[in-house]
Amino acid sequence: MKRVIGALFVASLVGAVAQAQSLPAPFSSDYTLNDLGSIAGVPGPYGGITFLNDNTLLIGGSANSGGGAIYAVSVTRDINGNITGFGTPTLYSTAPNIDGGLAFGPGGDLFFTEFPNNAIGEIMPGDNSPDLTVSLSGNVTSSVGTLAFVPAGFNGAGNFVIGSYSGGTFCTASLTANGSGTYNIGTCSGTETTGGGPEGIIYVPSGSADFSGEMALVSQYSTGTVVAYGIDANGLPTGAGTTFINGLSGAEGAVLDPVTDDFLFSTFGGGNQIEEVQGFSAPIPSTPEPAAFFLMGGGLAAVIALRRRLRAC
Repeated sequence: MKRVIGALFVASLVGAVAQAQSLPAPFSSDYTLNDLGSIAGVPGPYGGITFLNDNTLLIGGSANSGGGAIYAVSVTRDINGNITGFGTPTLYSTAPNIDGGLAFGPGGDLFFTEFPNNAIGEIMPGDNSPDLTVSLSGNVTSSVGTLAFVPAGFNGAGNFVIGSYSGGTFCTASLTANGSGTYNIGTCSGTETTGGGPEGIIYVPSGSADFSGEMALVSQYSTGTVVAYGIDANGLPTGAGTTFINGLSGAEGAVLDPVTDDFLFSTFGGGNQIEEVQGFSAPIPSTPEPAAFFLMGGGLAAVIALRRRLRAC
């Protein structure tokens, strides 16, 4: 219900809000916010986003509905590597009720959050529908909004982070292989409260201007902002936040571009846009993204073949 009302509200204000979104000082001096527009062929409202590889974006479409799905779309880049547009999307996988969280995890499995049924879906490499749906009932305040894996070089590196939209909280949970190629999710603990209806989270690249220490950016749907937070020992956003972007309509999924470390986020309603922020420190080429771990040691085809043999046994 909250997403239906919210979508109607933001749709009515999209023109005015689009003009109002901005980077406040001091960020406005060092970063540039670009509206990349909608992706033709991906039905709104938009959900989470992540990268399959350097030049292919994955994005949730028809978010929060039973017809939710994940689409793969190529990106076009300028001479500096920054994304300037999108190709024609293709269906990557069904993803009922997909929300703001979308990220590759252990074994190359793709994890996504489900709203309003408070669950996490898992898609194994090569599959085109969820292989497991894990209920978060009694574990995470209903309903969940986002998820992430803390990257190397940050407190809590490797931790599985879950954000509750309704509770405005973040926590960490263990993942345990269940023998079927998917993962059971343990009790969420170490809760930190941010408020704001979190729907996306990224970790700020080290050395980026105007950021001090280890920090995260959180897309906050309820407040129409992206907010910068310090992180605790587990990699969870904590403390008083600082507004990084304001005036947004339906701030949703979040990801860093693996080529440039530009910050990309989607919007749920609000015109269903992809926004890009340039100005962060460039990535270290040798640092693998979560999806890259599964590509190592024999490649995609070998892993898929092995998985299918194991399941056939």
